[in-house]
Amino acid sequence: MGKGRVVILVENDYQDQEVWFPLYRLKEEGYETVVVGPRSVEYKSKHGYPIKAEAAAAEVATGDLLGVVIPGGWAPDRLRQDAGVLRIVKDLFARKRVVASICHGGWVLVSAGVARGRRLTSYQAIRDDMVNAGAEWVDQEVVRDGCLITSRKPEDLPAFCREIIKALKES
Repeated sequence: MGKGRVVILVENDYQDQEVWFPLYRLKEEGYETVVVGPRSVEYKSKHGYPIKAEAAAAEVATGDLLGVVIPGGWAPDRLRQDAGVLRIVKDLFARKRVVASICHGGWVLVSAGVARGRRLTSYQAIRDDMVNAGAEWVDQEVVRDGCLITSRKPEDLPAFCREIIKALKES
C-alpha cells in the first residue's frame, strides 16, 4: 500500500519536465500519482510528448487526496478554464492539503482564488498576474506558504520536489 494519492494536472502544451520530474519523484517516494485533465484523454506536451489523463477532473473525488501538482507550460491557461480543475485546487487548499504550482501554474492558483494574501513565486512572465491577484510575489526557487508550494521554472524542480515531499510527509 502506498503513502497516498497525489494528482498531477495535465493539458495540451504542458511543460515536459514539470510533469514528469514530479511524477517520477513522487512515485519513487511511494506516493500514488493520478494524472488528471479536463477530460480523460491523451494530452501532448510543448514538445509533443504524450501523457494519458487517467481521470477527468470533474470525476475526481478529493476526499482521499494528499495534494495536487500544477505544472507549467501553456497548459495552465487551459486548465484554469475547467471547473473540475478549479474545484480540485480549491478543495485541497481549503483542507490544507499540498497545492504545488510551478511556472505558469500560478494562473490556476489565481483562477481558483487561492493566491490572494499568499507569498508565492511563478515564472517571471506572470508576476504581474500574481501581484494583481493579491499575492506577495518573490523571486526564489521555491516558496512555501502553508500548504501552498510554488516555484519559477524547470531549473527549480529539485527544490520544488524536495519541498513537496517534505510537506507530504508532514501532513
